[in-house]
Amino acid sequence: MFGRVLVSAAKGVSVVPRRTFINSEAVKKFAFNASAFNQYGLYHDDALYESEDVKEALRRLPANLLDERVFRIQRAFQCSVLKTVLPKDQWPTFEEDREKGRYLQEYLNEVIMERKEKEMWAKNA
Repeated sequence: MFGRVLVSAAKGVSVVPRRTFINSEAVKKFAFNASAFNQYGLYHDDALYESEDVKEALRRLPANLLDERVFRIQRAFQCSVLKTVLPKDQWPTFEEDREKGRYLQEYLNEVIMERKEKEMWAKNA
């Protein structure tokens, strides 16, 4: 196996790395379904721990996205109190979660970059 990679690399042929266990789409889907957040109608960013950075990112979130987030969290809390889950047709799919479930990441990355910049300026001052 290793010899073939060297020979093909020596001939100028590009070598495509194989899928790894962690990079597997099937494993990601399994983890998504095993987390059970989708059974309560939650997206990925709805279940983030609310650190100071997340709180600041939520403050910057547009009102319509924040309202949708609050609705999803309240609905999940209600399901939890009633010890039930949503009907399966209301569960977000893995693809929907990938598309819409990372709504906070852009704002969160911006907040983290600003915090690091402030720390750097404070350190240099």
